[in-house]
Amino acid sequence: MTDLGMVIVGAGEAGARAAAELRTQGWAGSITLIGEEKWAPYERPPLSKEQLVAEEEPSPVFILSDEMLARHDIRFLSGTAVERIDRDRHSAVLADGRQIRYERLLLATGARPRPFAVEGSDPSHVSYLRTYSDALALRARLQSGKRIAIIGGGFIGLEVAASAVKRGCSVTLIEVGPRILMRGVPEDIARIVDARHREAGVRFKLGTAIDRIQRTGNERSIVLADGSIVACDEIIAGIGAIPETTLAAACGLEIENGIRADEMLATSDPDIYAAGDCCSFPHRLYGGKRIRLEAWRNAQDQGLHVARNMLGAAEPYAAVPWFWSDQYELTLQVTGLADSGEKTVIRDMGTAGKLYFHLSGEGRLVAVSGIGSPGIAKDIRFGEMLIERQASPELDALANANVKLKSLLQA
Repeated sequence: MTDLGMVIVGAGEAGARAAAELRTQGWAGSITLIGEEKWAPYERPPLSKEQLVAEEEPSPVFILSDEMLARHDIRFLSGTAVERIDRDRHSAVLADGRQIRYERLLLATGARPRPFAVEGSDPSHVSYLRTYSDALALRARLQSGKRIAIIGGGFIGLEVAASAVKRGCSVTLIEVGPRILMRGVPEDIARIVDARHREAGVRFKLGTAIDRIQRTGNERSIVLADGSIVACDEIIAGIGAIPETTLAAACGLEIENGIRADEMLATSDPDIYAAGDCCSFPHRLYGGKRIRLEAWRNAQDQGLHVARNMLGAAEPYAAVPWFWSDQYELTLQVTGLADSGEKTVIRDMGTAGKLYFHLSGEGRLVAVSGIGSPGIAKDIRFGEMLIERQASPELDALANANVKLKSLLQA
């Protein structure tokens, strides 16, 4: 009888963690991990930071090296695309016609960069950053003295801006919104990050759309809706990501802001699961609100969690969301969903940084945002634990930098 094993489509953070966890949890059958890139599974956070500014050409930071894949007896199909999912036959059909049968299937297909398209734009002249190959190509373009235009004021755009400045580039960042970091980051923190980038020499064009791209000889310029012009040598787009749902939609799975999953991360087919950037799920800490997270920690946590549920654990996924970004010497972290808060309490810790506690109308802590030295990570972790416990701390205690957050866990 054909072995119906565990098949994972997508070899990023979620897929790789799930594959290893299946073995850790005692699954003795076959595990097939399928990835479209030629590399073994690697970490993506360094792509916009260390791997752009390192003096020597960097190597991927592997999650599962070839040696680890062999040790876990994980069959890894690199550089391989899945053409379709045959739910009736329980098989993933590869582009070359091969069929990989499954008992349970995990879709960890991630997300793809949202394309930038305006009049005069040429896809071959716009760079994106999603893969290690993208990072190598972009690194080669970030040469000292080059004029770099970055489209989008989110985490990726800002991290690339900081890296480009470190490499001696002249950087202009264009954002259609009235400020940078519009999603999930308090305006006060966005102002601090904005000021730090300006101090480093980044120029901002905020609150204006792009009308067109024009070329005169070798000169490339971005014409903004307000009539101003940004001359540049390179254009880098970081305007968000689109969940990769092509396979899921084609085989009839429910789609809702990504692949629709339940609390167990199971899709509308009980033998198919989804994890990471590609899926949306209801979060019980936020009243069952359906969310989709594009974050390294979420992909890691969901990969570990979904593996256990694929083996029958039936555990609801309720980890507190956590995001982070390094902006020069500043560390920015957010735990929880800041947009769910109705009131905010600020803790000023002087040179160490600031914390922003976001509370529901009933006083329950729903998120903590922070910016400052790397030491804020410890406070953010205590904030995460308070959110997990659905705590309603005293407002004065939250605002008082002399009150240790750890002490509030014992209240």
